[in-house]
Amino acid sequence: MKKYILLFVFLCISNFSFADGHTKPIKIGILHSLSGTMAISETTLKDTMLMLIEQQNKKGGILGRKIEPVVVDPASNWPLFAEKARELITVQKVDVMFGCWTSVSRKSALPVLEELNALLFYPVQYEGEESSKNVFYTGAAPNQQAIPATDYYLDELGVKKFALLGTDYVYPRTTNKILKQYLIDKGIPESDIFVNYTPFGHSDWSKIVSDVVSLGADGKKVGVISTINGDANIGFYKELAAAGVKADDIPVVAFSVGEEELSGLDTTNLVGHLAAWNYFQSAESDLNTSFIKAWKSKMGDKRVTNDPMEAHVIGFEMYVKAVEKAGTTDVNAVRKAMYGMKVPNLTGGTAEMLPNHHLSKPVLIGEILENGQFDIISQTKEVPGDAWTNHLAESAPLKSDWKTLGCGMYNTKTKKCVQIKSNY
Repeated sequence: MKKYILLFVFLCISNFSFADGHTKPIKIGILHSLSGTMAISETTLKDTMLMLIEQQNKKGGILGRKIEPVVVDPASNWPLFAEKARELITVQKVDVMFGCWTSVSRKSALPVLEELNALLFYPVQYEGEESSKNVFYTGAAPNQQAIPATDYYLDELGVKKFALLGTDYVYPRTTNKILKQYLIDKGIPESDIFVNYTPFGHSDWSKIVSDVVSLGADGKKVGVISTINGDANIGFYKELAAAGVKADDIPVVAFSVGEEELSGLDTTNLVGHLAAWNYFQSAESDLNTSFIKAWKSKMGDKRVTNDPMEAHVIGFEMYVKAVEKAGTTDVNAVRKAMYGMKVPNLTGGTAEMLPNHHLSKPVLIGEILENGQFDIISQTKEVPGDAWTNHLAESAPLKSDWKTLGCGMYNTKTKKCVQIKSNY
């Protein structure tokens, strides 16, 4: 009888321990494409998360609990992001997700996140015009990348005509809508702004490059602003080189081309072209040196670091600290703990999570070097990310403040919170 009593007590203690959650791992979902057109960019982010989780587990995990990564492959199939997000939340029971690259993938997953009250850390520059309580946007908003890059063209390079080239989905279209209005407000005639969109994976760039070259037939300085995504960049830059286009003639500033994308290209004819990000591997700081060393030690000397990787580094550290501060992985408690959270970035400054779910980030413009790295030619102090742009009339009155107002779309004119059901 005594033996059965002891067994009963043991089972009760065990069940209490699991119910309390202290022996369960903290499960982190990794929602990145490992195949398809976006695998060129997203596989590295999966590898980054696995490294960060491994490092944190060596420190004892979070709250004394090990972290368990759960990796899925949405395969560059946008509707599949919603399905995989639901699987991670309802079947795998993850506590949080890190993932997506394209805005169409994020918008696909967003209704699921909001329906099930789950959290996603989204690490890539995007078009803004969104603020969900279920997403922390650790990449750049337009005022932290697109607008400063355009200003650099106007103020430093004297560009008078603009070719806005993008992949045909929401991020390039919304970004270019903002940039076109911004340029018109700056005095650039609409006739001097050429806009073109191509499908994911587009490969025949001869006519588009020819059209860009023809844009400068009147002698005005032409600049390309590129929101081309994924492996389509390979064909685009090859065609530029084949057409003899050099940076001195028609500079290109890219928002989705970093060290990872350049590592697969012959950069000989790309030297001098630009990219705008919030981080480059060439940034000089002790923390960046340590991060690069750890990455190359884990992945091999040929593997490079890039901006979305840094966004995951920042987001992951903030999540760890928020869970520790809240004492739980409960979504609502973690969200509350995130506001005002500060962690070092890899460029020597400090990232802070704002009430609009965006970060403060420095803006860097880099010039492509022959070795596939970037010479940083311009760097600002930390710029607070804007969820809603001031450059579109419909967005200018809007404010996001989840901490005080509890609203991601507060109209400062009507003094009302506008609630829009997410759908894509």
